[in-house]
Amino acid sequence: METLQHLAYGFGVAFTPENLLLCLLGCMMGTLVGVLPGLGPAASISLLLPTTFKMSPTGGLIMLSGILYGAMYGGSTTSILVNIPGEAFSVVTCLDGYQMARQGRAGPALGIAAFGSFIAGTLGIIGLTLSAAPLVDLALRFGPPEYFCLMILGMTMLVFLTSGHIVKALMMASFGFLLSTIGQEVFTGTFRFTFGIFELYDGVGVVPAVMGLFGISEVLMNLEEKYKPQEIISKKIRGLLPSYQDWMDSKWPIVRGTLVGFSLGSLPGGGTLLSTFASYTIEKKLSKHPERFGKGAIEGVAGPESANNAAVQASYIPLLTLGIPPTPTLAILMGALMIHNILPGPLLMTEHPDIFWGLIASMYIGNAMLLVLNLPLIRMWVQVLKVPYPILFPLILLICLIGSYTINSSIVDGTIMILFGIMGYLMRKFKYEIAPAVLAMVLGVVMEPALRRSLIMSSGNFKIFFASTISKSLMITTGVVLVSPLILKMVRKKRKGVATSLGTRS
Repeated sequence: METLQHLAYGFGVAFTPENLLLCLLGCMMGTLVGVLPGLGPAASISLLLPTTFKMSPTGGLIMLSGILYGAMYGGSTTSILVNIPGEAFSVVTCLDGYQMARQGRAGPALGIAAFGSFIAGTLGIIGLTLSAAPLVDLALRFGPPEYFCLMILGMTMLVFLTSGHIVKALMMASFGFLLSTIGQEVFTGTFRFTFGIFELYDGVGVVPAVMGLFGISEVLMNLEEKYKPQEIISKKIRGLLPSYQDWMDSKWPIVRGTLVGFSLGSLPGGGTLLSTFASYTIEKKLSKHPERFGKGAIEGVAGPESANNAAVQASYIPLLTLGIPPTPTLAILMGALMIHNILPGPLLMTEHPDIFWGLIASMYIGNAMLLVLNLPLIRMWVQVLKVPYPILFPLILLICLIGSYTINSSIVDGTIMILFGIMGYLMRKFKYEIAPAVLAMVLGVVMEPALRRSLIMSSGNFKIFFASTISKSLMITTGVVLVSPLILKMVRKKRKGVATSLGTRS
């Protein structure tokens, strides 16, 4: 009952004209971001972050969140009609969605993607609403040692869930932590690594750094590729409402995709990406006709699209309740709140209930907006897909430059953005993950004070991180995550040796 009262208060905040408009703008821009290949939600949110500085924290967060879950809707349009994933999480939708479009079934594919996203997104928000209060009660039992242990576990899981080399991911996390130490030290007031540059006294700005790492590097990467106009399904799109048989084929994939997405969504690293691949694999394994997958099976669209939307809603759970952003995009949202001197975590619900419950209520509204908007506007998004890249990317570069300068009207911020853009480009070229660096940069600002306070409490004794049951459990879990790849490697090696010896005997 108390949760319903809080949610009613949240709807009162979200239904103000200003917040409704911002929610609508966020959903529209998010869909556009999802439709345009190469411009992901992380880069887009970082580009638009400066525009929220003059807004209320609640309104700014509502708009930025709308961009995030709106991109989940829009990504399916590009995958189905052009066979190009707007983001990594849309890769799986290409497999069957594009084949359905080539068979003249683009309408049902787009329709089931939209309806599946709406159903899974709504169920995900309900799960977020119900689990928020109990998790906050648990988080209130956390002190500095528990917070430090939790953040160590989150970063460790992120590193080991990245798709690249683990050593490279660890290097990038270390680089991110190093960046977080630039500026004035909290306890003694000492300036570190500032080189006498006044603009660095408060540290490296999250906004110019992220705009460079995601926005500028994306432009530089795409400049390498020779521009080729993409073939867009030109047949008239009919039958956006799925048939009865389509619904029968899709109902259980939507349910399973929602459960998989919500379960994996809160994992640090790639919960959204993992959930789409997991959902597709599960549907193919459970199908009576697995040979249809990859040739236009509607289940291959419904399951993954439901999974990625449920995963997005679940990813807000650790951010809002524990102050741990599980993805780079949510790390940017956390940075946006920190700019307003608001720290996500267990006290957010009590100290800023308008932000906490207003955001959750806006997700219900935004999810409904996306369903109402996207189906009628699909033909307009098809026209947007025809915008040539040589026009699109210079505009992105211009927006980045203007956005970085207007934060503090400082050329230093623009220089930082360009430098990080070059670094982001080199990271991508040499297969280094950007996500660990961004998360470590944001979390480092919170982790270092937690570490220092813990050691002050224990007079420098590191045993404090194993003193309470919570911190002990978190550190043990971190140890298991660290050694698990080594154990798996030894098991595979042993199996391979056994198989070789058996083959030699035979």
